Amino acid sequence: MIAPRRHAVALETVSITVLEAAVPLFEQALMTVCTTVGIFEADDAQKYWRIEGVKDIGHGEDELERALTLASLASGEDVVVQRDATEAEGWLARTYDAFPQQDVGKRFAIRGTHLDAEPNSRRLTIMLDAGIAFGSGEHGSTRGCLRALEAVAYRKPQRILDMGCGSGILAMAAAKLLHKPVLAVDIEPWSVRVSASNAGLNGLGNLLTCRLGNGWRTPQVRAEAPYDLVFANILARPLCKMASSLATHLKPGGTAILAGLLQTQVSMVLAAHRRQGLVLERRIREGDWATLVLRRRG
Repeated sequence: MIAPRRHAVALETVSITVLEAAVPLFEQALMTVCTTVGIFEADDAQKYWRIEGVKDIGHGEDELERALTLASLASGEDVVVQRDATEAEGWLARTYDAFPQQDVGKRFAIRGTHLDAEPNSRRLTIMLDAGIAFGSGEHGSTRGCLRALEAVAYRKPQRILDMGCGSGILAMAAAKLLHKPVLAVDIEPWSVRVSASNAGLNGLGNLLTCRLGNGWRTPQVRAEAPYDLVFANILARPLCKMASSLATHLKPGGTAILAGLLQTQVSMVLAAHRRQGLVLERRIREGDWATLVLRRRG
């Protein structure tokens, strides 16, 4: 968990409610200044989600306003920002209640550090601090990627990249399941720090290399290519823009697991990658979200 400031401060919770498709953009916006970020269902149909960030009152106001404005422009969501005075203990208690163990696919269990001792289970368990509640395995795109990983594990990929690693959950899952090193890259410093922290928490510090970088322009990403397996759980339009670079850095016969796209965006993403010679092997559905398993021809 990110260390709190060492001086006495008054805290506030900044919250917004958005459609599920806009969650990643506004999550990133709050993460620019908030020490903890949580995501909660806002309705029973899981159509709307509430994103809450806890911050010092008055801290990073200009930066937060810019980040929220950019997220609104990119998503088309005109959001109302709510602010409430906050006691840290109360916020964390609610976060814990909203973060039970998540069993995903046949092999994985995602558990918060606040839960009691791990029960007997044959699943591979990934521990996450619920105080940093993004990338927790609840979102359809994350669950789809984990299911896709199970489906392609028999190929025993050697070189693995998690592009846009977030909490590091996919990189850790691959390291646990395949027992191979994984390069985890993100453009957000906060995400890189959290990924490295989570890797240590799960005893995977020797298998995960967490790096700050700008996508395929990252020097280490280029240096370690080509890859047998690439995760890219980001958004549909960035996926399309990166299709050429993905194909260039993927080994012949290599696999790419793409997510962060709605079912309605599949055709657009597929078209961009087919133009680069990648073929669709599998499409996984989790609610409104799609995960694509693509392969480069050998």
